[in-house]
Amino acid sequence: MSPSALPSNGHPPLLDVRDLVVRYGAVTAVDHVSFTLDAGETLALNGPSGCGKSSTAMAVLQLRRPASGEVRFEGTELTALTDRELRPLRPRMQPVLQDPYGSLSPRHRIRDAVAEPLRIQGRWDATGPARVAELLDRVGLAPACGDRLPHELSGGQCQRAGIARALASEPRLLVLDEPVSSLDPSVRAGILNLLADLQDQLGLAYLFICHDRAVVRHFADRSIEMREGRITGPAAA
Repeated sequence: MSPSALPSNGHPPLLDVRDLVVRYGAVTAVDHVSFTLDAGETLALNGPSGCGKSSTAMAVLQLRRPASGEVRFEGTELTALTDRELRPLRPRMQPVLQDPYGSLSPRHRIRDAVAEPLRIQGRWDATGPARVAELLDRVGLAPACGDRLPHELSGGQCQRAGIARALASEPRLLVLDEPVSSLDPSVRAGILNLLADLQDQLGLAYLFICHDRAVVRHFADRSIEMREGRITGPAAA
């Protein structure tokens, strides 16, 4: 893992965050945070609970509008855009959340949950069922899983379904917010291996939110440490 917090390959970064500030009332959760992320790279934000990692992730996705700063994705500055203007860009940057069950509707079968982004984006046609089957296979879920409800699957299977749902939009960036912290260690390894394989196959970039330094060392290309809303340097070994 490189000790540098900034890539230096000479190409414009896929994601460029500059002086990001996020506030909740009088509380500053993210205090002038800056970093870049290249296409196909994994950057980890490491630090204890409450340090601002998830608030940073939500601001990158524009699910929480920052008080100030810039978030530039694929060359477009996002913070100046309206929600309507953001809509065409959202499929390109997708979240994978910590709670595998909470990220899926309990009333929707897995097949329908994976299909939902295709329907929302107007991309559902005669090839839709085959695309859903391909996505389930890509994340290692048997076809029968598509007919089940989330509570009928294990946590690891639900997280795989959540990843399949995110992939349906053909994103370039996945924002992984503690995606394995609620899973058993053996299941955790399988999800991390899946994410690594998907990155190799699809060229995905990952912004990886994690508090476990051992996981960060194993999984991330680079990491930066956060404390009290600020970046304090490369994550400690």
